[in-house]
Amino acid sequence: MRSEMILVTGATGNVGSELVTQLMERGHSVRALTRRGGGKLPTTVETVTGDLNDPAALTDAFRGVSGVFLLGGYRDMPGVLKEISDAGVERVVLLTSRSVEGGNPSNAIVSMWLESEAAVRASSVNWTILHPGGFMSNALRWAPQIISGGLVRVAFGDVPVAVIDPYDLAAVACEALVTDEHSFRTYPISGPESMTPRDQVAILSKVLGRDIAFESQPNDEARAEMAKSMPAPMVDAFVRFFADGEFDDTAVAPTVREVTGRDPRSFEEWARLHASSFR
Repeated sequence: MRSEMILVTGATGNVGSELVTQLMERGHSVRALTRRGGGKLPTTVETVTGDLNDPAALTDAFRGVSGVFLLGGYRDMPGVLKEISDAGVERVVLLTSRSVEGGNPSNAIVSMWLESEAAVRASSVNWTILHPGGFMSNALRWAPQIISGGLVRVAFGDVPVAVIDPYDLAAVACEALVTDEHSFRTYPISGPESMTPRDQVAILSKVLGRDIAFESQPNDEARAEMAKSMPAPMVDAFVRFFADGEFDDTAVAPTVREVTGRDPRSFEEWARLHASSFR
């Protein structure tokens, strides 16, 4: 297998940072696109600063790469794909969400992902689309409450999700970026079991060796809290997903094993690897 230059967008995020490491371990060169510089990326990674909302400014970022790991949801995804295609990129792996599988297009989040996928499918580039469920790393948002020793209060705390470790999602993306057999395929991706945030906090309690109290926020309170940091259509979308039951994120998909040859990590494995973040 030849060494290739791969561009990773969102390279300092939970999935992107895992993907950078895995690509490098397999002998590929990595160019990282970030909004604010390379952060803690390895010094051997070529870093470019840019914004996917401004595709015309990304010509140089896409030049000379064979594959792009692409985050969806930006305002001009057709423009991004045109820049990618014009640069001669061979393949794109697009990250969206499995909420689009049977999802209602009137939901703002579903609509955003569908528009991103339509742009990729309409392009001249070989594509793979990844449909993950919720991320295990979302639990990191509870760290301040756990560290302070207080009560962990979580929105939609009794809604089950088949959460995925970003490491496993990155592993599937890596295979799709550097091998040929995954072109023009869409993969649902999940962890090994469905669990609620309440279940996850119980596992964190076990891993950390301390009692952690838990409460699920009332839906009205959760809506008000989300409204402080996100636009109203996005708040409505999450409420429709998890309070109104519009999105069932409980199905366990076999994709990680089928693509990588191994089982996905459990939440307990993830928690043990990231325990220091909660202490």
